[in-house]
Amino acid sequence: MRKRPDPQGQGQAQAQGHKATVLAESAWAITLFCVACGAVVGLLVPVLADWLVTLRWAPLKGPAKLLTSIPEPGLTIGAVVVGGLLGLLVGLIAVHESLTARISDSRVVLTIRDEDQEFPHDAIALAFRDGKQLVLLAPNSMEIAREHCGLPWRRLADAFTEHGYSWADEDPHRDEFRRWVPETPGLPDGANALLRARAQTLKKDDDAADARELRAELMRLGVVVRDENGRQYWRLPQQS
Repeated sequence: MRKRPDPQGQGQAQAQGHKATVLAESAWAITLFCVACGAVVGLLVPVLADWLVTLRWAPLKGPAKLLTSIPEPGLTIGAVVVGGLLGLLVGLIAVHESLTARISDSRVVLTIRDEDQEFPHDAIALAFRDGKQLVLLAPNSMEIAREHCGLPWRRLADAFTEHGYSWADEDPHRDEFRRWVPETPGLPDGANALLRARAQTLKKDDDAADARELRAELMRLGVVVRDENGRQYWRLPQQS
C-alpha cells in the first residue's frame, strides 16, 4: 500500500496550488472500437448466412435464406453498415457508462452516467483497485464509492498519491468478506431482504441499475457488498 504523505508535505503541496488531475477514457477511441467491431460482425453475417442454408436443420435458417436472396455486393455492404451503426450505438452507451476521475488536493470527483459524486479529501482514507473496479473507503473502512473503471490503473494510482491520498493495489479488507446466503445472521435489520432482492437482479443482465441502487441502500445500512461470479459477499465496517 502506498502511504499518505506527511501532513507538512501535504500542506506545502496545497500551498503550491497543485492543479487537479483529470483522467477520462477517450470517447473517440471507445466509439471507433465499437464501430469497427460492429462492422466486422456485419462482414461475417453473409458468410454465416451462406453456411446456415447448407445445413439440413439449423436455427434461423429462414432469415438466413432471406439474407442470401439479396444480391452482392448489396448484402455485404448493407450488413457492414448495419453492423457499424449498431456498434456506434453500443459505443455511445459505453461512453455514457465510462468513468471520469477528477483528483485534486482537496477532493475527488467521480463522474459516470452524467452524474457527479464528490468526496472531500478527509472523507477518503484509502483508494484501491478491486478487479476492474475503483473503490474509495471512509476512515471507518466503509465503502463510499465502487465504480467500474477502464482508466489506466498506474496513472490513477499516481494521481491519487501525488495529491496526498493513500492507494492500495488490492482490497486490504478482502479476507473479512463472507458469502451471503438467505437469512444470514449478524446483518442489520432489512439487509437480508435487500440482498435477496439484489441476488435476483444479478441474474438479469439488464438490471445493473437496480443492483447499483440496492448496493446504495445496503451502504446506508452499513453493509459493504462486493460481487464475484454472480455471488454476493458482505462485511461490516470497523466499529469506532
